[in-house]
Amino acid sequence: METSAPPARSILSLDVGRRRIGLAGCDPLGVTVTPLPAILRRHFDQDLNIIKAHCKKRAVKGLVVGMPLDRDGQPTQQAMHCQRYGQRLSRALQLPMALVNEQCSSWVAAEKGNMHGDRTGRLDSAAAVLLLDQWLREGPDLELDTSQRKDAARRSLMMEPVHNNISLNEWTGNQQQQR
Repeated sequence: METSAPPARSILSLDVGRRRIGLAGCDPLGVTVTPLPAILRRHFDQDLNIIKAHCKKRAVKGLVVGMPLDRDGQPTQQAMHCQRYGQRLSRALQLPMALVNEQCSSWVAAEKGNMHGDRTGRLDSAAAVLLLDQWLREGPDLELDTSQRKDAARRSLMMEPVHNNISLNEWTGNQQQQR
């Protein structure tokens, strides 16, 4: 499968763990990737408020979430947790998201930064830097989840002129009938 670099934009990368979330961000041109202070996980709403503040300050246009796959490329228990957490964040922030294989990212970050055994969060954010670097090189592009796509489509229909003589109510009804 061929991969290509996605369009550059301001992105927040997350290395989601059970205790901490490592964070990294890039500038709108995708040139500089910066580790950010890791979050000590608490309740989702508390995590969300901190992440939302980063997104606002950095004018974030999307999220990259690490997904730890096993050696065979299959999702682990932690991968499923990261995917659900990322989807929940994506919906709450109304931002598109991409999942990136983070297999061995913490180990590589520990080797590069001599941070084996780090419990401060620096290692988690260093892993988030590696995820973002990988995403900037290889993608995949960001996607809205299906509920966000429907909301975005509805918003665009309300803002743009109606085409083909179909109203928003007719379009919404047609979408529900197709399910």
